[in-house]
Amino acid sequence: MAITRIKKLQKGHFSKEFLQKIAATEPKWMREKRLEAYALYESLPMPHTTNDDVWRRTVDMRTQDYWRRARRHLRGFALEKYHPNAPTNGKLSAENLDYNDEEAAGVLVQVDGQRQYASTTETLKKKGIYFADLHTALQEQPELLRTYFMSKAVTLETALKSGNFAKYNKFDALHGAFWQGGYVLHVPKGVSVEEPLQVYIKMSDAEQADLSHTLIIAEEGSEVTVLEDNSSTNPDASGLHSGAVEIFAEQNANVTYVQVQQWNRQVWNIASHRAMVARDAQLCWVTASFGSRLSKINQAVVLEGAGCTAQMLGLAFTDTRQHLDISTAQEHISPHTHSDLLYRAVLKDRSQTAWGGNIYVYPSANHTDAYQKNDNLLLSERAHADTLPGLEIQAHEVRCTHGATAGKIDAEQVFYLMSRGVPYAQAEKIIVDGFFAPVMERIPLESVREELSTSVTRKLA
Repeated sequence: MAITRIKKLQKGHFSKEFLQKIAATEPKWMREKRLEAYALYESLPMPHTTNDDVWRRTVDMRTQDYWRRARRHLRGFALEKYHPNAPTNGKLSAENLDYNDEEAAGVLVQVDGQRQYASTTETLKKKGIYFADLHTALQEQPELLRTYFMSKAVTLETALKSGNFAKYNKFDALHGAFWQGGYVLHVPKGVSVEEPLQVYIKMSDAEQADLSHTLIIAEEGSEVTVLEDNSSTNPDASGLHSGAVEIFAEQNANVTYVQVQQWNRQVWNIASHRAMVARDAQLCWVTASFGSRLSKINQAVVLEGAGCTAQMLGLAFTDTRQHLDISTAQEHISPHTHSDLLYRAVLKDRSQTAWGGNIYVYPSANHTDAYQKNDNLLLSERAHADTLPGLEIQAHEVRCTHGATAGKIDAEQVFYLMSRGVPYAQAEKIIVDGFFAPVMERIPLESVREELSTSVTRKLA
């Protein structure tokens, strides 16, 4: 009896009964997909071993003594504390919501997995673009979701080095079973959207679990830009974000996706992201990480079509005892493909970052051009950065290179600026801005650059 009670407590709110409740009105195929993920979720352990290279820098942070004492890594995480919300069909309300819909083709706001506000321009509707929350899309566009939602490119799954999407670890299986919230964007063939679409994913309630899912489908010859902001409305509310992002850039499509993560310091942020890039398509993917207590992100771009290009740009600023762990994969399946990754991080106080990136070149992917670079700037003695680039090349005619740096702020640069009357705080900001400049310059939208610059200034304050 006691053992049964302990097991029930360990499951917490993520039970099969709750799964059946949230899937009651969904199509049969979605319920089956959820149940399949739930079976995997129950069978998999929490990431706990250093034998798993993708997770070892998060499950066992032993590089500095204070991490051993504070236990602020994944071992301090208790899944049973957090609860997801069941979907509701309440009336939309824009009251008390912080969002900006100026110069946006469409806006979607979600709080705690529930749609709060949605708006699209008439131009967007006339072009046949579909932009809605996932729960609405299940009712209005079930076949579209059935084709793409966690099921596209099934024939590649056994070959992909980054693993089968939503079947890679316990958190991915948790998301596959209990996902709530998120949105789908479908851009038809040949359609171009000049203004960006803006999405706000927010958490407000204490001990809330946000399991939102992003699904972007850009058909052949289309062009679109999506700006997604993840943030907490309550600075003190603990929470869990176990999310996923799927991007499909079909032949000759051009997709720009920007995600800015600004969860509060009590949120555990664990997510898996993947993009599939088809023949002659272009993807620009920007990831900015400023918030959360701990973040673990697995990000993969699969270059499956000849002639396609992918840029993976990332910037991060950590302070206090924040921990950020990012694993990236650039998978070149076809020939004449190009990928370029640049991640830059600034660390303050006792924060810690870990980046592990791999370039995979398959036997058929001759004439691949791939690069990855990770740079880290340490603003304090006790900040720590781990960086581990890697290559796995099975083709003969390729150009693949990588690099990584980690160092303290240059005292001579600070002295030079202070000798000309610049206060230390301002000198530090000038140096940090210069450090982030190579990433900022490659972000195509000025509004995004301004928002990120403001976030950097806030972190330095």
